[in-house]
Amino acid sequence: MSSLDSLTEYAATLEALVFASDKPVLDRELQHHLPDHLEVADVMAAVMQRYDATSGVELCRVGDGWAFRTRPAVAERLQQHKTVERPLSRAALEVLAIIAYHQPITRAEIEEIRGISLSKGTMDILLELTWIKPRGRRRTPGRPLTWGTSPAFLDHFGLSDITDLPGMDDLKAAGLLRKGQILGTLMDHNAGDDEDGDDDDLDGDLLEDALLDAGYDGEADA
Repeated sequence: MSSLDSLTEYAATLEALVFASDKPVLDRELQHHLPDHLEVADVMAAVMQRYDATSGVELCRVGDGWAFRTRPAVAERLQQHKTVERPLSRAALEVLAIIAYHQPITRAEIEEIRGISLSKGTMDILLELTWIKPRGRRRTPGRPLTWGTSPAFLDHFGLSDITDLPGMDDLKAAGLLRKGQILGTLMDHNAGDDEDGDDDDLDGDLLEDALLDAGYDGEADA
C-alpha cells in the first residue's frame, strides 16, 4: 500500500471516530488508531480538505481535540433551540467567568474576586456540566486545589482555545469595561494589553458580560 493510500485510509478512520462522538475527541485518543509513522495533525489535515466552504459542516479544533460542527452561516439559518433542564444561575456564570479568565485559580481566590463566599452547589453545577476541572494543587501552604476550564467549556462556547476569549481591547470596544469598577486583583490574563494606562479591569460582572459576549445564552445544556 502506498503512503498516500495509507493516509487516506487512516483519514477515513479518524473522520468516522470524530463524527460518531458526541464530544471532542482528544489527540491522544486518535493517535491510538494510527501507526507510529503517522501523526494526528497530518491525518486530520487530510480530513479537513474534504469539507470545503460548500459543506454544511466543518472539522474544528477544540482545545486538544477535534469535533465536527455546523458552519456558522448554516447554523444561523437552522435556528435550533435546545431543551434545557435548568438555567445556569447568575452566580454560577460569574464563577465560571472568573475561572475562565484567572485559571488556574483556587476557591479562596475566586471568593476574593467575588467578595462573597462560594457555595458548594455553584461548583457542583459547573462540575456536573463538565465545564470546569481540577488543575492540580498550588505549591503553597495547605496545597489548595486549583481549577480551570475544560474542553467541554471550549466546545460549548465555540472556542478553539482559551485565548480566544474576548481580550481587554475587545471588551473595551464592546463597551463592557467601565471606569470606576472594582479591580480584579488577581487578573493577569490580559496583562500588558492596557497600554493607555486606564484603571479599567475585570470584576465579576464584567467577566460575566465577557462570556455573554462570547455567545452564552443564559441557559445550560441538559
